[in-house]
Amino acid sequence: MGDIKIHTIGIIMNGVTGRMGTHQHLLRSILPIIKQGGVRVSPTEFIVPDPILVGRNPLKLQKLAEQSGVTKWTTDLAGILKDPAYPVYFDAQGTNLRIPAVKQAIAAGKHIYCEKPTATNTRDAYALYTLAKKAGVKNGVVQDKLWLPGFLKLKTLMERGFFGEILSVKGEFGYWVFEGDTVPGQRPSWNYRKQDGGGMVIDMLCHWRYVIDNLFGPVKAVSCLAATHIKKRVDEDGKKYACTADDAAYSTFELENGVIVHFNSSWCTRVRRDDLLTVQVDGTQGSAVVTLRDVFIQPYGATPRPVWNPDIPQPINFFDNWQKMPDQMSFENAFKVQWELFLRHVALDEPFRWSLLEGAKGVQLAEKGLESSRKRAWVSLPVLKA
Repeated sequence: MGDIKIHTIGIIMNGVTGRMGTHQHLLRSILPIIKQGGVRVSPTEFIVPDPILVGRNPLKLQKLAEQSGVTKWTTDLAGILKDPAYPVYFDAQGTNLRIPAVKQAIAAGKHIYCEKPTATNTRDAYALYTLAKKAGVKNGVVQDKLWLPGFLKLKTLMERGFFGEILSVKGEFGYWVFEGDTVPGQRPSWNYRKQDGGGMVIDMLCHWRYVIDNLFGPVKAVSCLAATHIKKRVDEDGKKYACTADDAAYSTFELENGVIVHFNSSWCTRVRRDDLLTVQVDGTQGSAVVTLRDVFIQPYGATPRPVWNPDIPQPINFFDNWQKMPDQMSFENAFKVQWELFLRHVALDEPFRWSLLEGAKGVQLAEKGLESSRKRAWVSLPVLKA
């Protein structure tokens, strides 16, 4: 047996004291990769991440270091960017803080991996991509939902031709986010302040762009209505504040292949469906309802024939005619899966197509969605060149 080869990749993890950074990226992705011995390339070759935690609050960093067991942390971003032992910069800060930090990391020659949205407008998001491309650094953006078990199962159905011709897609996302007065809110207060980079459109249309583009086809145009349903909330310090960002978005997307996609996204809705996110795909030969982890299918031959008659109780239980797809394989955390692919990209130069350009496309859809809401009109999406 040959000698063990270890690729150690130092990662500057900036902004991981936040909810997503702590849980999805550090505790559920990077630490499990370390604990499993790294990303397995072969029986004798592994890629092992070596993180350092970066942020503005030393107390939060120290607490997270103690919680996670990652002993290295610093508030000196400029200083750690000079260290060649850390070739990767990861950013999970608030959106408004991302642009200057990522630019700083690109200038330092670091490979870039960051959360979405990569910016609050297309110009800045596309500029990050062009800067990274010019600097010759590897780059990527988190597009985690592509590796959710539900969407992986859906992709399998599509590859096997289950749907026939896909006609339409209907997505429902959201739940009730408490205002913070009598019941604590489940999301940070900045999400509801436009001046701090908050808003449902900028947050979620970035997700819907990569889900739609990768599964159903490129988005051609958008019609969106954004709304601020809850006018006042209470922040983390118990202070009331005015909600200046949209907390719901009702969007329809026209794809280049003619498929129509509609997504309702709301933090002001109560859930009476299979999951916090459900996506129904209707085709000529069958339909499927996708949740975060499961898929329920109804082929043409199992489709009931209802007749409209409101004068009698509905004789069909429409849930009875759907079959749950079995788990035919095990699924890992979606964020962890993409982290492993990015680490392989850095260490082995394997392809990684979820670049900062894809991040810019997500921001573009959000920006065009807001434009559509202002104009009360359909808005086309120009092609962003690679």
